[in-house]
Amino acid sequence: MIFGMPLDYSRGRRRVDWPAAAPSQSGPPVHFMEENMKSRSTAPLVALALLLAGAPAVADTAYVPNAGSGTISVIDTATDQVVRTLAGEGSIGQKLEAAAVDAEGKVVFVVDAPTDAVVAVDAISGKVLKSIPAGKSPEGMQISPDGKTLAACAEESNQAVLIDVASRAQTAAIALQGLNPEHCIFSPDMQWLAVSNENSNDVEIVDLKQKKSVKRIPGTGHPRGMAFTTDGKSLYVANEGTDSVQVIASDGWKVVKVIPTALRAAGVLAHPDGSRMYIANGGAGSVSVIDTRTMAVTATIPVGKRPWNMAITHDGAKLYVANGRSDSVSVIDTAGNKVVQTIAVGKLPWGVAVR
Repeated sequence: MIFGMPLDYSRGRRRVDWPAAAPSQSGPPVHFMEENMKSRSTAPLVALALLLAGAPAVADTAYVPNAGSGTISVIDTATDQVVRTLAGEGSIGQKLEAAAVDAEGKVVFVVDAPTDAVVAVDAISGKVLKSIPAGKSPEGMQISPDGKTLAACAEESNQAVLIDVASRAQTAAIALQGLNPEHCIFSPDMQWLAVSNENSNDVEIVDLKQKKSVKRIPGTGHPRGMAFTTDGKSLYVANEGTDSVQVIASDGWKVVKVIPTALRAAGVLAHPDGSRMYIANGGAGSVSVIDTRTMAVTATIPVGKRPWNMAITHDGAKLYVANGRSDSVSVIDTAGNKVVQTIAVGKLPWGVAVR
C-alpha cells in the first residue's frame, strides 16, 4: 500500500529475462544490423529487442478488501477490470479491512477484525496461508518501506502490533497511551510509527527502535487516515470530526497548519513525486487534492459514496479510491484530476493496496 513513502519502482514488477549473450566466435564480430543481417540467427533477437524497447511497463495490480463480502477483488490497472476475486475457499474473514502486499506480489495480507487477526492470502489462488494474531480488533495496517514488517493497529487492546512479513509471525505488541488506534503508518526512514487515536483524539508517535510511545499530538476531531510526505518532513492527518487536515512537522512534532477539506475527511495518501496529498472525504463523496508546497486545496474530485482509503500506481498516474457505500472503486487520472473509470467490486470496500 503507498502512503507517502519512497518507492521502489522495481518491486513487484514482472521482468523479462534477456537471453545470455552468445560466446564470441572466431574472426570479426557480427553486428546486429549490418549488410542485411548476415547472421540470420540474430534476427529474432533484434526483433524482440525492438518490440520490447517500445513496450509499455507491465501494469500494477490493485487489491480491494471487501468488508461486507469477506473477499478481495483483484484489479488489473492496465484495463481497470476485476480479473479475479479471492474468496479463500469459502472464507478469508468476516470483516476484511486494511490490505497490504508483499514485495514479490505473492501474498496479500488483510485485517480481519472479528477474529483479531491479520490473514495471509495467496495472491493468485486466494488460499489462506496463515492467520496471525494481531491484538484485539485490528483495523488499519501498513507495510514498511523496506517490505519486511507490517504494522497493525489494535483498537480494543490499544496496541501497535508488528508482524514479520517473511515468517508471518507477530514480533511485537507495543502498548499505546491513546485510545482506539485506527491507523498505523511508518515514516519513510522507518524511525517512527505514527498512530491515529480516534477516542483520545490525538496522534501518537512511536519510536520503533525503542518500541515505545514517545509523543502525543492533539487532534482537532477524530483523527483517522494519515500520510507522511515523501521526504518525511511532514505528516498529514485527516480529522473526520472537523472536516479538515492537520499538517504536523516531524521535526518537533508541532502542528504547522490546519487545512479545511470537506465533510468527514478520512483517508490520506501522498503522490509518489511528493507534490500532492489526496484526502478522501467520506461524507462529501469527494477527494481533495492538496499542493504540499502551498498546503492549499487545488482541486476537488467527485467520486462514489463514502470514499475511504486509497492507493496509487507506482508511476503516480492513477489513484484508486474505495467507495464503501457504493460497492465500487473510482479510478482517478491524477494528471487531469478526473474519474476515468468506476469499477464494481464487493460489498463495503474498505481500501485498496497496489503492487
